Amino acid sequence: MKDISKHKPKRYRDWNYWSKPLPSFGDPNARVLIVGLAPAAQGGNRTGRMFTGDRSGEWLFNALYQFGFANQPNSLRRNDGFKLHDVYITATIRCAPPKNKPLPEEIENCRPYFLKELDLLKNIKVIVPLGQIAFAQTLKSLKSKGFDIPSLSFGHGRIYL
Repeated sequence: MKDISKHKPKRYRDWNYWSKPLPSFGDPNARVLIVGLAPAAQGGNRTGRMFTGDRSGEWLFNALYQFGFANQPNSLRRNDGFKLHDVYITATIRCAPPKNKPLPEEIENCRPYFLKELDLLKNIKVIVPLGQIAFAQTLKSLKSKGFDIPSLSFGHGRIYL
C-alpha cells in the first residue's frame, strides 16, 4: 500500500496519499449497505474515503445522488461536504491490494471489521455487494452471524430476496 504512494501518477504528485486502512462511511442508521472490494490505489487510497476520487465512485455517487441517497453528484476529496442519506458504504478489504487482486489472507484480516459493522448497522434491509469477492464475503459473513442463506451464485445485476 505504501509503495502505491511512492509511484504516483503525475496528476497526483502533489497529493499526500492516505495510504492506510480506510474507514467505512455513511449514514449509521442506513437501510442500504453497499459493499465494495477494496479502495482503489489512486482513488480511496489517495483520498482516504471509499470510492472517492476514482471512476467507480463517479458512477456510484452520481447514481446515489439521482435516487436521493446523496447530497451531491460527485466527491473528489474526503472533506468536500459529500453526505449519504440512508446508505452506508464499506468494503471487504480496507487497504488497496497490489494490482487490485487481494490475497485470501488480506480478505480474512479485514473480515472482523465487516462483521462488527454488521452488528452495529441495525437498520440494514438491502445489501448491495459490488463484485464477486464482495458477494462471497457478504454471504460468508451473514452465514457466520446465523442467517439462513441459501446457496446463491454470483451474477452481475442479479437480485436476491
